Amino acid sequence: MRPIDQLSAAEARRLSAIFTDIDGTITDAQGRIPAEVFSIIERAREAGLTTVPITGRPAGWCDMIARTWPIDGVVGENGGLYFRRHAGGMTRVYTQPDNVRQANRARLGGIADEVLAAVPGCALASDQQYREFDLAVDFCEDVPPLGDDAIDRIVALLKGHGMHVKVSNIHVNAWFGDFDKASMCRRYFDEVWGWDLDGADGERAVFFGDSPNDAPLFDVFATSVGVANVRAMADRMTVLPTYVTEGDGADGFVESVERILALR
Repeated sequence: MRPIDQLSAAEARRLSAIFTDIDGTITDAQGRIPAEVFSIIERAREAGLTTVPITGRPAGWCDMIARTWPIDGVVGENGGLYFRRHAGGMTRVYTQPDNVRQANRARLGGIADEVLAAVPGCALASDQQYREFDLAVDFCEDVPPLGDDAIDRIVALLKGHGMHVKVSNIHVNAWFGDFDKASMCRRYFDEVWGWDLDGADGERAVFFGDSPNDAPLFDVFATSVGVANVRAMADRMTVLPTYVTEGDGADGFVESVERILALR
């Protein structure tokens, strides 16, 4: 990972879009999004850079985000869906049809009970009831932080059920279905803009993240940035970002976008 001040003017000028994780990336130490983040997103939009949050947060949150934030759209539930608000209303795109989502959700209750019984101290995420696809197990957001052994035990139990599993900075997320953040970003590029993320168009967007469930995007985006707290979970990542900021979370995001705007 190279310091963000090594980002070149040529890279900055190629950009048309900012893709960013939410929790731990544009939030502060209290888990809140400071006004400076929305301000820099507005400034970026005025400079021709649209923003798309990419998050493990649930469909219910994504509906609100798409409606109220100064963004182009939002990818949620670790790639299970994207929502976009436009003049004609709201577009909702899912990786699975209704009947498949319903069948998969019906399987989650028993699995959740097993995990909660086996790993003392964990809990269902407080936003679980708003989810369409996944099971989110909280290991430090609204519970006292659990150690790596407990997180590894949660991951192993969920994988034992044949689920796809990703670890964020606050939750272990698991789902049935072959998708992740990267696959839905590819679809967003294609369906919304007619771009190819894996081709030359990949240079038109930068991705910001902080945790292991962001690793697929660190891999596919030509330009990726980890806010400084990415180092805390680097040993759980298969791919690291190209650049890293000095500031943690929201401070690092604002720092980086300000640099991009200055270079342009």
